[in-house]
Amino acid sequence: MKTIGTPTNVDEGAGSNAMSASVEPVAHAGGVSVSVAVSHDGHTRAAIVRLLLEEGPITATAIGTKLELTAAGVRRHLDALIEAGEARAATSASWQQRGRGRPAKQYQLTPAGRGKLGHAYDDLAGAAMRQLREIGGQSAIEEFARKRVAAIVAGVDPAADRDTEALTDKAEEIADVFTSAGFAATTRKVGNGVQICQHHCPVSHVAEEFPELCDAELHAFRNLLGTHVQRLATIANGDCACTTHVPLTPPVSAKTASG
Repeated sequence: MKTIGTPTNVDEGAGSNAMSASVEPVAHAGGVSVSVAVSHDGHTRAAIVRLLLEEGPITATAIGTKLELTAAGVRRHLDALIEAGEARAATSASWQQRGRGRPAKQYQLTPAGRGKLGHAYDDLAGAAMRQLREIGGQSAIEEFARKRVAAIVAGVDPAADRDTEALTDKAEEIADVFTSAGFAATTRKVGNGVQICQHHCPVSHVAEEFPELCDAELHAFRNLLGTHVQRLATIANGDCACTTHVPLTPPVSAKTASG
């Protein structure tokens, strides 16, 4: 995650460029806050939006810690995003709470906010897919979806082993190539598995009509990981991320269980 760089000094005679910089409160150790010049207020907003995209739902405190901003500075941007309909807040679940007190709010992008991140040529792509189906039928759509994913993972070899380390490393490699393709993908350990989370989908609007695009991704994941993975959520279905669970503990077969 790239953090916002703050200039060590500001040229007071820089004219209009200096005037375009905003002053953002930055939190430092010991509870002392100072104000430093941050070039363009929009850069801070963009950094917050990226955190909401990649790590949401996320608390204002966590955003402030990652970007070295005070709570007031973070709330100002979050309030603006919520007012614009691009973000929303929800109360943390009880299991997410640390310590006592009122549950902290967690923030994430709304579909409108995610939509502003870019879905180039959606209408054209949808029309092309419909025409492809009319000409070539369902098999043509499935073949197109398969080749599209194959191009994304072309440099990824299937996992050589199915042990925990090998599958975790392969999941991270898959996330990296999908990030390069615009999916803002990450991995996280959850219980006895690892999840591949795609926080953005450049084709989500088209995938709403053509779920074959999502199905082809899942099939590619299974082939590369050599295990049965499960799709838990998709942006095309209105979820905040496309989440795929990869079990790290191989299921016990009936033969093994019976001794």
